[in-house]
Amino acid sequence: LCLVGSVLKIDIWYCFAALGILTAFLSFLMDLSVAKLLRAHQWLYSQLEGHCLLQFLCWTLYPVSLSALSTSFSQSICPFSAGSGVPEVRTILSGVDMPHYLSLTNLFAKYVGLICTLAAGSTVFLGKVGPFVHLSTMVGAYLNQLCTVLRGVKEVILTEGAMLVVAAAVGVASCFGAPISGVLFSVEVMSSHFALKDYCPCFFAAACGALTFHLLSMWSGEQETLRALFQTSFSEDLPFYPLEILVFAILGLLCGAVSCVYLFCHRWILLFIKTNKILIKVLSTEKALYSAMVVFLLASVTFPLSAGQYMASKLTIKQLLSSLLDSRQWTSQSHNASVVLQPNLCPWSEWIPSGNPYLTLGFFLFMKLWMLVLACTLPLPAGYFMPVFIYGAAIGRLFGEGLAFVSLNGVYLGQDRNPINPGGYALAGAAAFSGAVTHTLSPALLALELTGQSTHAAPILLATLVANALARSGQRPSFYDALSISKKLPHLPSLLFSVPIGKVLDPGGPVLERTAGPTEIQQR
Repeated sequence: LCLVGSVLKIDIWYCFAALGILTAFLSFLMDLSVAKLLRAHQWLYSQLEGHCLLQFLCWTLYPVSLSALSTSFSQSICPFSAGSGVPEVRTILSGVDMPHYLSLTNLFAKYVGLICTLAAGSTVFLGKVGPFVHLSTMVGAYLNQLCTVLRGVKEVILTEGAMLVVAAAVGVASCFGAPISGVLFSVEVMSSHFALKDYCPCFFAAACGALTFHLLSMWSGEQETLRALFQTSFSEDLPFYPLEILVFAILGLLCGAVSCVYLFCHRWILLFIKTNKILIKVLSTEKALYSAMVVFLLASVTFPLSAGQYMASKLTIKQLLSSLLDSRQWTSQSHNASVVLQPNLCPWSEWIPSGNPYLTLGFFLFMKLWMLVLACTLPLPAGYFMPVFIYGAAIGRLFGEGLAFVSLNGVYLGQDRNPINPGGYALAGAAAFSGAVTHTLSPALLALELTGQSTHAAPILLATLVANALARSGQRPSFYDALSISKKLPHLPSLLFSVPIGKVLDPGGPVLERTAGPTEIQQR
């Protein structure tokens, strides 16, 4: 019996490894498909140079067609495939049976629909993290069923909950090649309670997924070596001054305040959609038409020959984040006449079309706030974490560029001159804002794993903690909690702060005495 039990445990670890490898392969295949579709759009747009009207039609109709295709395809195959899927997975992990959300048709519809959504580019400004966590849990559920059928052992069914928890960690790890933050995300967001027995399987499967994702990226030529996805070049001699710790705390307060505004707008738009009769009718009968209309509005606003030139609209999601994390000061680069700004060599040159990055960053933050809130209403498979992460990076970049300007492009200590690093503030802002929106601390670790910058660990964590403290004040629901409330899904509130028991349990329920018998219990 002991030998049989040992064999069963070994087979379970094989399932965990297979889950990480298969999910990473799906993530890589999705990124490869999206990259080819984005390059096709950029090529077609460049071929129409000199024809303003044709370029406008190309810029708008391409994402409109892909968004409408994503909506119609996912809704016709499986109506449950829209959205991120994170609230539904949280509900499943809490013990509620929702088999439709883990079906094979949902997996196929969500995967193809998400490719179309991501191929729409930064115009729609949506990501893949949430849906891919859902996809990973669906893969984990089917792997668990496959192992059960092949082995014919009933004890394997007991590991289904563990498999889904592990799959949630693998989903994040396979998106960014970040296994540690993937496990922390699974602990903070997905699980109402986390069993210690799932700790090692989560790390093992996440490590398999992250390593497979990096190896596939290297073998395909996208990466030269096994390095961070967004490798940065921050100075390690003196990355920041001790007094800058206070400035990072102020940045955390700013990100927390902006996150409160964003969460308020998000809850308002969700309520408006649920109560507006016209939108209710359109979303119940013409979902593809609604997606096409919204995306056409967003694409028209981001057209590069109009307002889009002040929003770096030509850059993809990855290029936006890479440019915002650049350690060089844009103000000094734009005023240097000897530097020729080439978009291919300097992606951040898209941020300074008029030589003033403050105007571009400010306009980007103002426009993307309502555009992201509006994009969250689209009935198609989409993630919302990466856009929020980039938005926070833009806040930090604007803050860092302003600090560099105020300090006369540098901080002086004796005769040494060390310039302010705006990229460090962009990284801290990305972690702080996304952490405040989701009420989690895992974005702080994700920021370090994405960039490989351990030098900024302390200020990033401090900014994330401060932003979380402000966002949680007043017990505001997080982004995912707001989605669960809007969809009327059973969920537990975040337990990282004290919650009165009356907000979790129904205070009007029956009360039984200790001496109550079976008859009284049935009557109550």
